[in-house]
Amino acid sequence: MVELATLPRGAKLPAALTDLAAAIEADGGAALAAYQEPIGDHWHLFAMLPLAKVEATPYQRDLSPAHLKRMIEVMKKLDRFTEPIVAVHTAGTYWTPNGNHRRAAAAKSGAKMIPAIVIPDPEVAFQILALNTEKAHNLRAKALEVIRMYRARLEERPKSAERDFAFEFERAHYITLGLLYEKKPRFSGGVYAPLLSRVDGFLAKQLKDAIEDREERAAQVERADDLAVALVAAGKKRGLMHPYLKNFIVARSNPLSRARKNLPTCKAALASMIKALEEFDLGKIHFGQIRDAAQIAAATSVAEPS
Repeated sequence: MVELATLPRGAKLPAALTDLAAAIEADGGAALAAYQEPIGDHWHLFAMLPLAKVEATPYQRDLSPAHLKRMIEVMKKLDRFTEPIVAVHTAGTYWTPNGNHRRAAAAKSGAKMIPAIVIPDPEVAFQILALNTEKAHNLRAKALEVIRMYRARLEERPKSAERDFAFEFERAHYITLGLLYEKKPRFSGGVYAPLLSRVDGFLAKQLKDAIEDREERAAQVERADDLAVALVAAGKKRGLMHPYLKNFIVARSNPLSRARKNLPTCKAALASMIKALEEFDLGKIHFGQIRDAAQIAAATSVAEPS
């Protein structure tokens, strides 16, 4: 049996924790201490893990090259690793739902071991991803992370309701946009987020059925985007050369532009937007309108709390 420092001292450790400590030792790591974290009194292990066995969860966001480069520079300057990662043990591997940039930076810096807070329950990885604040997500990164979690849940628990994972997925429209970002990495999802964030809710359907609804919603957004892209191209030929042109066209076609007490369904709202884009008259707009709308949008963005 692995000897561990414990807190509370002398406490009887759960069998799952002692089994985890033994697995870490068998994998070439070192289980150092067992403790109850101070919020929910759940048992965690503090350990040194072999870096070769630590991986990102398969459904989280991609590494940011700029953020990774900065971390490597900081580690080299300090000549030490100062922040443990969080890890869960699954099938002989240690997934890190919080610390993937630190993991990659440590590996590129030549480290062979990495300090980690190891959690016995792999399910917690999904909740940790939802709360990950290591580096702020942009919309694309968040949507891709959510659709990867969605696919993992769909494979593991296809009969669970989509809305049961609302905490993990955070916002329903991330799922819809994630499907589009998978297909079109340069998709401008932020143009459609103002509409989707209001009408795209979590579904009561089982995941195996809900995915079809998600794909239908994504197809509607893609149709709207095809129309918007064509309008932008036509607008540029008319001399409407402004980076905000697409945002302006889509905003003008948004059926929710005015406050409404009773919101339409997601399908109805997107259908209305598509119809408005199909009927959009570029002859009725001029450069000044686009410029003024862009300035208002920029001012609103600056005024909003971060």
